[in-house]
Amino acid sequence: MKILLAIIFLSSVLLQKSDGQREDWCTSDEQYPDEELQKAMEWACHNGANCDSLQPNRPCFLPNTVRDHASYAFNSYYQNMKHKGASCYFLGAAVLTALNPSHGSCKFETLP
Repeated sequence: MKILLAIIFLSSVLLQKSDGQREDWCTSDEQYPDEELQKAMEWACHNGANCDSLQPNRPCFLPNTVRDHASYAFNSYYQNMKHKGASCYFLGAAVLTALNPSHGSCKFETLP
């Protein structure tokens, strides 16, 4: 347990920006059912998320899974709307992480 707490502490220190703020990303909860993730993702894409990168032949289309697409949509919504008080919750379908979920040409944004 002490080792886990040390790793979490070190991760939070290492991921701080030069201005002292931590970067975080909003991703889908791995234990949430795909059907519910799909509904939450559709809501996010219609209410502030930029989901253009999830279209075929775009940088975040692959892997083409509900879970991966939901993570991108949740993060886009959270980053675009957090200055207006939005959270990373989506009725329990999402979680905050300090680990950057970007992969290949698919970049998950972080905004101040």
